[in-house]
Amino acid sequence: MHMIPFLNDFLVILSAAIVVILVAHRIHVPVVVGFLLTGLLIGPHSLALVPNQEQVEVLAEIGVVILLFTIGLEFSLERLNQIRRTFLLGGSLQALITSLAVVGLSTLFGFSLGESIFIGFLITLSSTAIVLKLYDQRREIDAPQGKLVIGILLFQDFLIVLMIVLVPVLAGTVEASISSVLLRLGEGIIVVGVVFVAARFLMPKVLRAIVALRIREVFVLGAVVACLGFAFLTAAMDFSFALGAFLAGIIISESEYSHQVVAEMMPFRDVFNSIFFISIGMLLNLQYAAANMSIVLLLGVAILSIKALVVLAIVLMMKYPLRISVLVAVSIAQIGEFSFVLMKVGQSNGLLSDGLYQSFLASSILTMMVTPFLIRSGPAIAGYILKVMPWKSRTETEGELTPEEIRRDHVIIVGYGLNGRNLTRVLKETGIQYVVIELNGETVRKARRVGQPIFYGDVTRKDILRLCAIETASTIVFAISDPKATMDGVRLARSMNPSIHIIVRTRTITELDALYKAGANEVIPEEFETSIEIFTRVLSRFHIPRNIIAAQERFIRGEGYRVLRTPARQQVVSEKMMHWLAAGTTEVFLVEEGGKAAGKTVLALDLHGKTGVNVIAIVRGEKSTTNPSPDFRIDPGDALVLVGNHAEIERAFVLLEFGTEVSKGTGD
Repeated sequence: MHMIPFLNDFLVILSAAIVVILVAHRIHVPVVVGFLLTGLLIGPHSLALVPNQEQVEVLAEIGVVILLFTIGLEFSLERLNQIRRTFLLGGSLQALITSLAVVGLSTLFGFSLGESIFIGFLITLSSTAIVLKLYDQRREIDAPQGKLVIGILLFQDFLIVLMIVLVPVLAGTVEASISSVLLRLGEGIIVVGVVFVAARFLMPKVLRAIVALRIREVFVLGAVVACLGFAFLTAAMDFSFALGAFLAGIIISESEYSHQVVAEMMPFRDVFNSIFFISIGMLLNLQYAAANMSIVLLLGVAILSIKALVVLAIVLMMKYPLRISVLVAVSIAQIGEFSFVLMKVGQSNGLLSDGLYQSFLASSILTMMVTPFLIRSGPAIAGYILKVMPWKSRTETEGELTPEEIRRDHVIIVGYGLNGRNLTRVLKETGIQYVVIELNGETVRKARRVGQPIFYGDVTRKDILRLCAIETASTIVFAISDPKATMDGVRLARSMNPSIHIIVRTRTITELDALYKAGANEVIPEEFETSIEIFTRVLSRFHIPRNIIAAQERFIRGEGYRVLRTPARQQVVSEKMMHWLAAGTTEVFLVEEGGKAAGKTVLALDLHGKTGVNVIAIVRGEKSTTNPSPDFRIDPGDALVLVGNHAEIERAFVLLEFGTEVSKGTGD
């Protein structure tokens, strides 16, 4: 019966997690923030619904291991190559400069060098879980700020391995000499090498053997064993559990089974991650935080300010506009979930006193809680800064195109991704003048080398659009993945040229009405265009005449996709579709060599009796035989002209292609 208290605690935590997810979803607050607040409420320092925290911390550590394993799985080398400049330059500079700034300030307040470096580690890390979740909800993952954020966060996630390795050196439990540091790093490299060899050469064989069994339960258990097994391997070598799990995830990510492993591990990750964040909230001593509120607030503001200013300077140095730099800076100014892991490691090694631990814990939770509001307010903050710093616009257009290089009645293309490149190719082939605006400096340099009229700039800036001769342009096309920038750019373009034709590509329908209201002439939501393409192909398969399908497409697009958004309109479409399905149509079937109809007479084929279709003509070569007689023999290469309703035509095609007779009741 000694397990009853543990099960009670586990039940309370899971029940609270369900409530938190429902409430957070309804009020549009990240669930991570809700989990932290839940931990504060049910923990031993408040309502004490979960008085025994040690067992919860064990589950939380499992959650960290699984979290690092899944991050390793998603840490694909291909994806890393796409953002390598941000990862290597932006990530390394953010970590180095932030750490140095914190070390300098910490030593001024009397901390030892080891403690100062450790505090720098804590403050350097940001929250991958919160930031990426928010960016995904805002559909900004593929926007310039999203790619920058991902690159820096991935570098931080990778850096946690080195930080954990160095904690004993900083704590003095291992001699803090250059040789000892190098020895510790060498041990870390050996551990990485052992895990790499095991995962690289052993795991693929094990996974192939498991997959060959075709038993899902074994595959799931195999993924869990791989995660926990490599974690145990590194722990046995006096390193952290998380290190082995992370390295194993990276190696397995390169196998052909990585996507399925991720899918199987997601439920485990979600459950244990909720326990992890709730347990973090439970760690906070509310009485201590209340008694030292001024210190907690001051420390929280200092953390947000230092990290934001460092990131702002780095992104500006990487030649991104001020608006993008501000958005990235406020997005990753908080403390991350791995900082909590590092805090526990540091506390166990004597680098943090109980008071300092509680202060950092409280301020870290505070920074995570304000993150959603900072990201939501990012565009407004950037707009205010741009108003008080108007000279920044000149640096964003330096050395690029001038208005004299652009003719009248040209097309302005915003974004040089897949859609932008395809559009430029078509315009170039048809001789239509165009110019491209792009925010990725590397993309701009490559495109300029091959002669593209492209330049670096932010479409939300009036001087950028003026540089493109917006006043004399005929059309502007927005093909970027930044909803806020698109909305602002549409408004600005309409105000600067009331007669310009504005075409916008958007990923979802949520911005549809707002974009039309802002001044767009045409909005193309990818979700609905995909739906139209799907039903077009399905209707073609059922031999609906092409002119009817085309009319349906025009009807849907002409009403601004309202028929797909409004149930009442969908009923109108359904009634019309049923009418078209019931109507008659004409189709042509070509009889191939070896076909089921080849060599048979019209009477023997009996299409009318078996399917209801009438053969009104047979075309052979250049000769057409209308109303063929029952004894007319069908040869390979003949084209049968069939008349019937859509269900009858479908049955006839099945019979002619496969020799299978379909009941007349099927499909009517």
